[in-house]
Amino acid sequence: MSPHDQLDTVFRLQERQKKALARLRLITVKDLLYHVPSRYADISTITPLSQTHVGDRVTLFGTLEGLSARKTYRSKVPVTKAKLRDLEGNTIPITWFHQPYLARMLQDGGVVKLTGAITEHNGTPTMVNPEVEKTSDLPIDHHSSLFQNNDSSESFGLPVYRESRGITSRWFYHTVQRCLGDKAHERLDDQIPEAVRTKYSLPSLATALVWVHTPRNEKDATSARKRFAFEEIYLYQLEKKKEKDRYQEYFSYPITLDTKGTQTFIDTFPFTPTGAQTRELETIFRDLEKDHPMMRLLQGDVGSGKTFVAAVASQAIVHQSPQGQDYGNLQVAYMAPTEVLATQLFESFIDYFSGSGIQIGLLTGGECRKYPSKVDPNSWTTISKPQLKKWVAGGEIPILVGTHALIQKTVQFPHLALVIIDEEHRFGTKQRNTLAQKDGKAPHVLSMSATPIPRTLALTIYGDLDVSVLDEYPPGRKPVITELVHPEERDRVYDHIAKELKAGRQVYVICPRIDEPDPDEANKKSQKSVKQEVKRLQSTIFPDYRIAGMHSKMSKAKKQSVMTDFYEHRVDILVSTSVVEVGVNVPNATTIVIEGAERFGLSQLHQLRGRVLRGTHQAHCYLFTDSTNEKTTERLTALAGTSSGFELAEIDLSLRGSGDLAGIKQSGMSDLAMEALKNPKLVAAAREAASQ
Repeated sequence: MSPHDQLDTVFRLQERQKKALARLRLITVKDLLYHVPSRYADISTITPLSQTHVGDRVTLFGTLEGLSARKTYRSKVPVTKAKLRDLEGNTIPITWFHQPYLARMLQDGGVVKLTGAITEHNGTPTMVNPEVEKTSDLPIDHHSSLFQNNDSSESFGLPVYRESRGITSRWFYHTVQRCLGDKAHERLDDQIPEAVRTKYSLPSLATALVWVHTPRNEKDATSARKRFAFEEIYLYQLEKKKEKDRYQEYFSYPITLDTKGTQTFIDTFPFTPTGAQTRELETIFRDLEKDHPMMRLLQGDVGSGKTFVAAVASQAIVHQSPQGQDYGNLQVAYMAPTEVLATQLFESFIDYFSGSGIQIGLLTGGECRKYPSKVDPNSWTTISKPQLKKWVAGGEIPILVGTHALIQKTVQFPHLALVIIDEEHRFGTKQRNTLAQKDGKAPHVLSMSATPIPRTLALTIYGDLDVSVLDEYPPGRKPVITELVHPEERDRVYDHIAKELKAGRQVYVICPRIDEPDPDEANKKSQKSVKQEVKRLQSTIFPDYRIAGMHSKMSKAKKQSVMTDFYEHRVDILVSTSVVEVGVNVPNATTIVIEGAERFGLSQLHQLRGRVLRGTHQAHCYLFTDSTNEKTTERLTALAGTSSGFELAEIDLSLRGSGDLAGIKQSGMSDLAMEALKNPKLVAAAREAASQ
């Protein structure tokens, strides 16, 4: 058997099994061997029937047979009867008195765990009224090398695999055993060099495959899983670093910084840059001076001043002429994930570059604009797409802001020196590279993200980018006052909102649903919907104010229209799903109410809270929840007590897992590698090995 043999040529598979394997993307023997158990069911307390005696109190595991319910003949006492067949095939009769509901709760052939005393009836061992627990974990079989370490008294659990309809953990276990028995695992090339395995005490691939599928003890299972997690992160980092090396082989415009001109530009802003902004700008300038492209990720919380950094970097670029010329300007492309954000950035850049003579363009799916207008040099004008593209191709527009529209083949930049990508995680690596490598050129790349990601994850997921962090807020910026609120305190919150509205401020209300849930759903109370909340607030709570709704099922044009109305204060209260999480800048909005807060992740809640961190007025965030779950309370209390998105991301990682953090799952990593990202030492080791 070769590791590269297709499973349907080696094993006799039913059609439903073929479909299940296809859904799990398991095609070859190698794929199957790498389909490691997601966990191990604890059987340390399970006793085989063959080892029990009358009078023992034991826990048995097996399937129910002959399940039936009736009443005794004379006393009419409800009785539920069945037989339990354990892992070795032995059976024991089970009787439950006064528990008729068990016949409905349990089912014939169902897997259960029973705990109780072995008694005797007419000379036959039996169990009466044992505790019963239904379980979906069916033990594979009683295999001594799996459950009992032959060299010690340690025991371990049953492998439980990720399943799909038509295929079970039992099938996986026995099929993998056939592969191991045929030594297919010994014919696989080990991707981790021996020196690296020795340095980090990792088992060989062949050993790890045996240990992960048939561990003798917990130590072996842990060692094997550590090895596979290391391998995946190591190979992922290796590919990312190769991508970076390939990209940096291109020539890129080296930028000679006009220190005086840049400082004059910085002085036009109505604030003094933070220490973090100054530090990261110096890092970026050092990168720009090189003749190979910068590839940098700038992370920073909402309000930390990433756009300022982008503007200063752009100024340094566009005030330099292309190499070999004493005229013209190098160009900057600034890509944003939404039309709303692209339009806001365009207007911000007009403010920044007003009076400088630099022309700025806006290109989205909906419209094209150019600044300055020939009619009014202090304003912009709408122009046709062909005309805008012509001016960009002619080098007359040094700064072009836009959405995915910038990636179109018809958009040609003769002197593109810097690509800025806002909200990096909203774009795939392929989209980023499509813009960055257009026309055979290799501009510098500055990716930015306001989505806080723990440094361990950022260094892994964005392994082809150097990571910078803005970890300071501008002075005078007031943190959002965040409160965890029980629904009974709703009137107090509405009183606060009424005062803010009366003062001319605006409000967000975030709901977890678009439509009203089914009346029979148990948790309807905490699942407010956008459509119903708009009606309720408008009719009974704030009838004198303008209220609008927004959600993901609305057309792009409609969402754009609603956001524009809110931005220009034609709407006082915006009721929305989490689609406003990123890329909305309304300084006049000072309050955000989040309904069913337990349904959102910490990082997502922090992003939503950031919507009211744009202005100078004191902002408030109210988290409504009626959940009494301890972990939920811990998460939401952490949010209320912490203003740092990076601290919250670390908490979210420990409580929820890396796969739940915004934008991370797009990496395509397995659940095992995702879980391993919680271990900074392992990630650092894999990165170091890949670098070497």
